Amino acid sequence: MPETQRMPEPRQAAPSPATTPAITSRPDSWRVVAAAMFACGWGGNQFTPLLLMYRRLGGYSALSVDAFLGAYVVGLVPGLLLAGPVSDRRGRRPVLVAGTVASAVASLVLCFGGQSAWPIYAGRLITGFAVGIAMSVGSSWVKELSSGAGGGLAARRAALCQTAGFGLGAGVAGVLAQWGPWPMVTPYAVHLLLTVAIPVLLLRVPETRPPLAHATGSVRQLLTALVNDLRVPAPARRRFRLVVLPMAPWVFGAAGLAYAVMPQLVGFRVGDWGLAYATGLTVLTLGTGAAVQPVARWLHGDVGSVEARNGTGRAPVAAMAVMLLGAALCAANAVLLSPWLAAVAAAALGAGYGIAVVSGLLEIQRMAGPDDLAGLTGVYYTLAYAGFLLPTVLAGLSSWLSYPVMLAAVAAAALVCLGLVVTGARVTEPAADSTTTAR
Repeated sequence: MPETQRMPEPRQAAPSPATTPAITSRPDSWRVVAAAMFACGWGGNQFTPLLLMYRRLGGYSALSVDAFLGAYVVGLVPGLLLAGPVSDRRGRRPVLVAGTVASAVASLVLCFGGQSAWPIYAGRLITGFAVGIAMSVGSSWVKELSSGAGGGLAARRAALCQTAGFGLGAGVAGVLAQWGPWPMVTPYAVHLLLTVAIPVLLLRVPETRPPLAHATGSVRQLLTALVNDLRVPAPARRRFRLVVLPMAPWVFGAAGLAYAVMPQLVGFRVGDWGLAYATGLTVLTLGTGAAVQPVARWLHGDVGSVEARNGTGRAPVAAMAVMLLGAALCAANAVLLSPWLAAVAAAALGAGYGIAVVSGLLEIQRMAGPDDLAGLTGVYYTLAYAGFLLPTVLAGLSSWLSYPVMLAAVAAAALVCLGLVVTGARVTEPAADSTTTAR
């Protein structure tokens, strides 16, 4: 927002190009940051297909398993909302190094969860915090290191690496839990080995946000500055409300429907293959999401391109249209209970996920300035992860409503959100130029 509307904050103005230290790096420096995002995503989603294992082998109740997921969200939210603004002031490198180390520590702690629930709670809490850091800080750092590429390519790189980590983490963990030795230890040991060297490699990546000289002050001043970094700039608020806000919760809402709700509904049809089937749906959803991300970039147009400035909103509209199709298939399958139809629904929801996550990042990149890119990225991902609570809400309501009724209501909600996004894309314009001018 314009400086006259911003509260005083203990930070100096962004340095001019003449005073900004030159970033000398190889063109592929972003790959190390992407590897950190991949590893943290792997650690975040490797637990999802193991829920059935913990109930069968660990003897944990359904309530305990839901609480394990809740611990992840408790760690995720502060990681998303605080890590970005802190990295805007203190630098990307130290924050992402800490997040990657935390992801490895979380897997080490989870190895001791076979006999006690407390290591699982602690491990999931730390995992959520690490994923929050990777998604907010890592996405911003990849964009800044990809300065020679278009904004669409930078957003796709970040989204693709995170999605690949989510998908492969779940796939490998599910396979090891189904057929490997020591199913409560081996999946985490693999992730630990995968992650251990990445923090050292990150130390060699050039810093794109050097620490600000006046990034200190009283606690109140620092909190005020952090809150300011989480505000959507005034020129972009209308588009944020009408396009980003209705679409963002469907990013992980789609994932929750595909690989949390559908396996529960049709699990009795696959017998002893329940864990492998749930793993397959997870990989199918996220694999489809990764495959369609180039399409999302093409639909949206690069930040600063003619297509982007025209503000057609094709990608958000396409994302919500595919989300509606997937939600409708889930509602139909709540009656038919077909494992095959569940797979088709998972593929549709995965496609909607892939388009939505990229287009949402591109929208945020247009709205944010260099001083609050990571903060607004964290806000976006927080809204996106709110959708991951959908399976828990449906489970809580299942005592009063049937799944066909609830999933029909979910499809109706998707239709409403599609209408909002269509309207918002028509009546608003991307605020890239106006936002930059205001700043």
